[in-house]
Amino acid sequence: MRAVCAAAVLTTVLLLTGCGSHKTKPSHGGSRQDHARGPASAGSGDGFRDDISKPQGSRYRDGEDSVPPPLDVSKLVEPVPKAEPRSLYGNKSPYTVRGQTYRVLPSARGYDERGIASFYGNKFHGYKTSSLETYDMYAFSAASTTLPLPSYARVTNLETGKSVIVRVNDRGPFHDNRLIDLSYAAAVKIGVYPKGTGLVEVRGIDPGQPLQELPPPTVVRSGHPGIYLQVGAFADADNADRLAQRLRQANLGAVQVSAAVINGQQVRRVRVGPLASVDRADQVTARIEGMGLPRPQVAVD
Repeated sequence: MRAVCAAAVLTTVLLLTGCGSHKTKPSHGGSRQDHARGPASAGSGDGFRDDISKPQGSRYRDGEDSVPPPLDVSKLVEPVPKAEPRSLYGNKSPYTVRGQTYRVLPSARGYDERGIASFYGNKFHGYKTSSLETYDMYAFSAASTTLPLPSYARVTNLETGKSVIVRVNDRGPFHDNRLIDLSYAAAVKIGVYPKGTGLVEVRGIDPGQPLQELPPPTVVRSGHPGIYLQVGAFADADNADRLAQRLRQANLGAVQVSAAVINGQQVRRVRVGPLASVDRADQVTARIEGMGLPRPQVAVD
């Protein structure tokens, strides 16, 4: 990584170099955007310099993302989790992107989430990630909004049962209710490519724990996993019922109100679903936000 000489630069050089929103060709799953404003250029290994002070529109060589020829991932080696110091860059907490505030976790230990995965490829290959490492689409890596940089996670495709261990070294995705952005290689490994998106389980890895002691993925094997949009969770049952009625009147799909315990508190959870596809979930999310409601959270059951 390029040396940074001035202390002031440490507070201004990028938080989110490569995170954003794009449509991957020929797939449709990527979701990254550059929100950084940094003072530096960073060299890569193929003769160009990544000027991270530029906005997204002029920083990258390509206007749209794309993918290389088919990749034989059987010859690629997954990273071995190890204890690493936190990166000087990309770990600011809290941080805000497009009106949403995120908090970086102290470690990946205990992290276990389900949601929608996307991926990114040629457009970002050779450019700097949020940790100021060089993005390599042929390595098993990933971007997360909350996992610390760097950290490790096991990502499992809930529809196929295929898994990959990734090193998280970037921030994102910040759009379309995506949980994680996978490198092109990781997406191929578990079958998110060429479809573009996939329903996944992401489990953080404690480097001090042997991999054979990791709990097995809780894969949905009977039928297609259900996609739900959680619009709210209320201690007051009347508030939950009022929101559910409003959603039903909007004809968004089936609306469920169910009891749950969150942080030790009994709540009534309001969800729309199950939804048939990621595209449908994106459409319903946009309509819910258009109603003036907060962006719903994706739940995969």
